[in-house]
Amino acid sequence: MSVAGPMLDTYPADLGGIDRDRLRACIEACIECAQACTACADACLSEEMVAELRTCIRTNLDCADVCEATVRVLSRHTGYDANLTRAVLEACAAACKACGDECGRHAEMHEHCRICAESCRRCEQACRELIAALG
Repeated sequence: MSVAGPMLDTYPADLGGIDRDRLRACIEACIECAQACTACADACLSEEMVAELRTCIRTNLDCADVCEATVRVLSRHTGYDANLTRAVLEACAAACKACGDECGRHAEMHEHCRICAESCRRCEQACRELIAALG
């Protein structure tokens, strides 16, 4: 169970007009994606064909790091900076697209890559929806 919704609901000040549902969905998608990418990188390291998965591993780790940073930025509301938030969301969407595409290339051979690619695509979409809601 995610605590993103209850934490947003208990925030004592105004969120500056941000769509709470999209914000919550984006936080949750980023958390899920970071975990999926971390687990996928680890699974790739356990594959016998690890040399062919180097780019996938690197992309997974980059995406996990960007998603984790995005969650931290989205979870802080005091002194909110829309330009910074938009830039972080754009970076996260780009990282998720790159990782989703890379994992998608291995999805037929590795189930963990298929699962990760789907998570990346959900996160990319959630980031783009929140960007659109920011105006």
